Amino acid sequence: MVNVLRPLIVIGGSVLLTLLIGWATDRLLRKADARHSETPMWGLLRRGRIPYQLVLCAAMLRGSYDEARVLERHSAGIGQTLTLVLIGATAWLVIRIAAAIVESTYTRYARAHHDAARVRRVRTQVTLIMRVVAATVGVVAVAAMLLTFPAMRAAGASLLASAGILGIVAGVAAQSTLSNMFAGLQIAFGDMVRIGDTVVVDGEWGTVEEITLTFLTVRTWDERRITMPVSYFTSKPFENWSRGTPQMTGTVFWHVDHTAPVELMRERLRDILRECPSWDGRDYGLAVTDTTPNTMQVRALVTAKDADDIWTVRVTVREQMVRWLTDHHPYALPRVNTADATLAPGLRNSRNGEAPRRAHEPPRTGRG
Repeated sequence: MVNVLRPLIVIGGSVLLTLLIGWATDRLLRKADARHSETPMWGLLRRGRIPYQLVLCAAMLRGSYDEARVLERHSAGIGQTLTLVLIGATAWLVIRIAAAIVESTYTRYARAHHDAARVRRVRTQVTLIMRVVAATVGVVAVAAMLLTFPAMRAAGASLLASAGILGIVAGVAAQSTLSNMFAGLQIAFGDMVRIGDTVVVDGEWGTVEEITLTFLTVRTWDERRITMPVSYFTSKPFENWSRGTPQMTGTVFWHVDHTAPVELMRERLRDILRECPSWDGRDYGLAVTDTTPNTMQVRALVTAKDADDIWTVRVTVREQMVRWLTDHHPYALPRVNTADATLAPGLRNSRNGEAPRRAHEPPRTGRG
């Protein structure tokens, strides 16, 4: 009877105590979250209740397993397994706690600052910092797991002796990966591109959706995702429409006939912009920028508060101006001229069937 009750008490007691402590801790965190609604830290800490309970259970089982006297032949293997579970659960819990602290700090910062560019910058840095922390904790946890094996400890001296050579080989083999990682850190703290920025890369217009230590994802206007290494943004030029102030100036071009009423088009542009809610009211203008034998090019300048609004203003102005010209001034639309050209004075006689007279030739008489 004692051999049966002892493992039940040890194992069952550890599990039951883990559940009770986990339940009590969750209740305390829930009350703290309700009491301090200005910070999301306590609510975020509740996400770590599973690794927290796993750490408690593994620690209690690891400390009391010898008293259970179950499978004594395999006690070393079971103890090793519990140690590995304890190390992994601890790393998981540390990552969750770090994520809760960093996320709550970012939330308070975003609430206190209304500058969208600075908030996006901090968001990019926070995301990359969390990835670095997770990678570091993961590497340390794996190293700690490996060191629990006696064979790995015995091989430590030889590993240290060859660490220099292995480091050189690994550095050469992972040169591109390391360059991407350093480029990711440079992007995070160099403020050249941030999550939410509007960029143009390789002729594609889109919004930065995700930044990691090795790659960056751009969501295009048609909801495609372009993934490229972060080293691209540190080695090649690209357009960042959100850099500095988000205000933008856009252009709209038309090809119209030479008889187009430019002054009336300026007045119509002003009326269109006044009715367009996306126009920020800073500036506008219309001018003839080029001419061809058949048409002239008219350019309109419009302004908006960001890249999305400038696109809306441009398409609105282009569409309504063409519609207005079609309805009220159709003669101003580009067309192919088929009328006879005006001839030079020396060539006018040829229209009556006579050959042009050279300047030094005497006038022709009626006879040949």
